[in-house]
Amino acid sequence: MDYDCHIEKIANEFAIAGAFVEGEEIHSGHINATYMAAFETEDGLKHRYIFQRINEKVFKEPLAVMRNVEMVTRHINSKVMRVKRDIGGQTLNLYPARKGGAYVSGSGGGIWRCYNFIEGCRTYEIVENTRQAYQAAHAFGAFQDLVSDIPLEGIEETIPDFHNTPKRYERLMNVADLDPCGRLAEVESELNFIKKRHLIVSKLVNLRRDGLLPVRVTHNDTKINNVMMDVDTDEAVCVIDLDAVMPGLSLYDFGDLVRTAVSPAAEDERDLTKVVVRMPMFEALAEGYIDACNCLCDAELDNLAFAGVLISFETGMRFLTDYLEGDVYFKTRRYGQNLDRARTQLKLVDQLEQRQDEMEAFVRRLAKARL
Repeated sequence: MDYDCHIEKIANEFAIAGAFVEGEEIHSGHINATYMAAFETEDGLKHRYIFQRINEKVFKEPLAVMRNVEMVTRHINSKVMRVKRDIGGQTLNLYPARKGGAYVSGSGGGIWRCYNFIEGCRTYEIVENTRQAYQAAHAFGAFQDLVSDIPLEGIEETIPDFHNTPKRYERLMNVADLDPCGRLAEVESELNFIKKRHLIVSKLVNLRRDGLLPVRVTHNDTKINNVMMDVDTDEAVCVIDLDAVMPGLSLYDFGDLVRTAVSPAAEDERDLTKVVVRMPMFEALAEGYIDACNCLCDAELDNLAFAGVLISFETGMRFLTDYLEGDVYFKTRRYGQNLDRARTQLKLVDQLEQRQDEMEAFVRRLAKARL
């Protein structure tokens, strides 16, 4: 494909100063089609921009996604501007279309948007040390704090029941009863492990129902590679990938940080002895998140350590459900990969449970120190 010709046509539909110079496709993402393009202004300077086409197979309501993204980016930029007087290219900005609005419809279909390219930054695929863990958690905590005053009625639920753990549990049990691919005999121990913990699936849902946990605007994809880090200082600059932003619980965001950062094992690791909890990583995550997020209530702090258990448990159930259904949702490269993923998550649940008292005590010390 002639990427320059293709992306130039899209790029010129946005209100960008200067003339198109070059463009290239970025292959790091797994969902949206992403391109980077450079424009040259009259003073001879080049400026880079990111162009994305939203994957409508994943996001069934792309315009709702765009409305959420637009509201969140405007809100964050407004607050940062009031404090710093100059956002300095350190936040995500949506560029308007020449015909108005925050997106354009491509000639071949699809919804396209344009962001500024944040210079001097990089992302990491895995957490390599406690400094990175702290910085990532601090960035997501700051994000949560910045969006804490957005009216919930202005944010749409683009993926219904995304973190409804009781429904995930019910679905797994139904699929196990049907055993559509004849794989049930392979997963009896995993199912027994899950059934013994059936009471935990409703804990956060019940606290939310009883009004003890506030519903907030949440990110819902809190992996370290969604934090831009300064290439020189390794300090977090901003949070990216806002497509899954919607109403939810802050504990789900922190729990997913814990799930993806505390263990050194790969997500599909077959050697389960490698699945361990690195307490220094958890401590860095908790410290970073609490340092940045001033809006957390007592019930959120009380359940911060438990959040990692629940999200690991929920993710393990999702992998196991997909395995029983014949690997129809998560991409696999080999037979049994989803089962390995499920086993890794459930082993992490076991390891996190063994360190719960220690983790809770650490969070209590942090919470007390900030009073």
